[in-house]
Amino acid sequence: MSRPAIHIVDDDPDIRDGLSWLFDSRGYQARTWNGGQAFLDAAEALQGDWGHAVVLLDVRMAPLSGLVTFERVKALGCPWPVLFLTGNGDVGMAVTAVKNGAWDFLEKPFQDNELVDRIEQALAAATAVVDEKQESSRLRQALVSLSPREREVLDELIRGHYNKNIADHLGITPRTVEFHRANIFDKMGVSSAIELAHKLGRLHPIA
Repeated sequence: MSRPAIHIVDDDPDIRDGLSWLFDSRGYQARTWNGGQAFLDAAEALQGDWGHAVVLLDVRMAPLSGLVTFERVKALGCPWPVLFLTGNGDVGMAVTAVKNGAWDFLEKPFQDNELVDRIEQALAAATAVVDEKQESSRLRQALVSLSPREREVLDELIRGHYNKNIADHLGITPRTVEFHRANIFDKMGVSSAIELAHKLGRLHPIA
């Protein structure tokens, strides 16, 4: 996996250079942008191939403000966590942005270690979201791969029915139920009916 990217969007060259050095020194891939439009053009060119990244976005920029840039990033469907960098008097705007989906904000001047900690927390949260989406996609594909009979057995399993009851309901032998059950567990990547129910419970709706 490539190093996570930190996109630094700030119209102050000194801020951009300082943050770029900081994150490069910590093993991240820092990319700098001198304004919101340049960053948005680059994000749009990715066409959904987002990769693993976080955005540091200055609130006060011209001609495109950080808040407007953030709204347009959201409109692109970009999943990157956005952390606002704010100056005096900008905290209220940053709080509003967080309520609208931004990850966090940090007031200037800030401690380097605090900023890096916030970035690492954002990356960890973003990774968890991606992992959850991938697992949901895998489960949906696994469900599609089930045979009609396996799907009937699955429906009985997640209702808590035992093999003998399932066999009676479906008019098949308990041994056949065991065979289908083993196939279901293998395809779904689970080891018990409880684990299966928990995983399927995360899919809304189960399909």
